[in-house]
Amino acid sequence: MDTHNKLRKELAEYLANERTHIDFSKAMRDLPEKSINKKPKGLPYTFWGLLEHVRIAQHDMVEFIQTADYAKLDWPNDYWPSPKVKATKAMWKQSLAAIEKDLETLKTIVRDPKVDLFAPIPWGHGQTVFREAIQIIDHASHHLGQLILMRRLEGNWKKK
Repeated sequence: MDTHNKLRKELAEYLANERTHIDFSKAMRDLPEKSINKKPKGLPYTFWGLLEHVRIAQHDMVEFIQTADYAKLDWPNDYWPSPKVKATKAMWKQSLAAIEKDLETLKTIVRDPKVDLFAPIPWGHGQTVFREAIQIIDHASHHLGQLILMRRLEGNWKKK
């Protein structure tokens, strides 16, 4: 197996499996409904606000990889839900499902041997599929840690 295909396989496996931390959706699936709109003391966002931010940002990056007529979002306004929105359990589940769906799309892209992971994305400014995949992993991991810490602060985290 050549290095390029080996890297593709490793990246896809990293996206597919728990490695250094718990799976994002698994860690958030059982959040008590009463906590969804809670803003732990000293933090600027609710659980749902942070989850929705992860969904929006990940979706944006996956769309960028796939779409020549990609419409750039306005930072930071388009990357965060309105703090006025009160999420429901259904909205929470929809956000988690959308995160999982976009992750599956990314895994399909990464596994596709016709996709050059290191070629600049033609409509970008030097970005590559590899860079976007690593950025998605990094971004989700960063916020997963925050969400778990928020759960611990609220006393609703059980070691998974």
